[in-house]
Amino acid sequence: MTETTQLPDTAARPLRGRIALVTGVSRRAGIGLAVARRLLDLGATVVTTGWRAHDAATSWGDDPPDELPFPRLERDLADPDEPAALIDHVIAEHGALDIVLAVHARSSPHDLAATTAAELDACWAVNVRSVVLLARHFAAAHEPERPGGRMIWFTSGQGEQPMPSELPYAITKGALHQMTPSLADTLADRGIVANCINPGPVDTGWASPELHARVATMFPTGRWGTTDDVANLVGFLVGDAGAWIQGQVINSEGGFRRA
Repeated sequence: MTETTQLPDTAARPLRGRIALVTGVSRRAGIGLAVARRLLDLGATVVTTGWRAHDAATSWGDDPPDELPFPRLERDLADPDEPAALIDHVIAEHGALDIVLAVHARSSPHDLAATTAAELDACWAVNVRSVVLLARHFAAAHEPERPGGRMIWFTSGQGEQPMPSELPYAITKGALHQMTPSLADTLADRGIVANCINPGPVDTGWASPELHARVATMFPTGRWGTTDDVANLVGFLVGDAGAWIQGQVINSEGGFRRA
């Protein structure tokens, strides 16, 4: 008769007792949903937000998640009051907040000729301002002595190669890249470990069949990155084992060969 060893709950679900907010959960194929599910699997209490109106206006369209095992709020992070309201909502519902994953983004397929002041302002509001305001309110509300404080935001490899066909998006994602060391240093004083992830090309359904096939050949493995690949890294960074990595922009691209 073979004996089986049961892992203690703290080992099987190391985020048990921690409260997480994940933004950008609006599509079944998206990174936001994958990382939210991973945090739930690791034991965290998860609250999510998304803004389906943005997806509905894109070339890939709206792709709402099925029934979810955690609450999902429709929130437009272009509203400057929304980041603070989200943090306050989670704390009012759960008594604390430990993890903020800012996965949301405004896409913008505009080259220089098509770029307008309005589009630049809209991308700035969603892609940069909202992340800084989330960090500001999270830092103010978080008790430094409470363990497990984490914040992660996402960039898109715009520092690795030009993105001239989506300038407002690339410019604002570049701001997220460059602000990482300074914002992370400030958050560290409030007991929050912060990093930025560049996940490389991830198969979330946005690429045409032709582009999908061409990009796949640029990986050593012959496949795109998956949302689970992203969730694997997030799961490590938000856990206790990832606490020593701070203020970094992490290129997790599976050996993507741009050349």
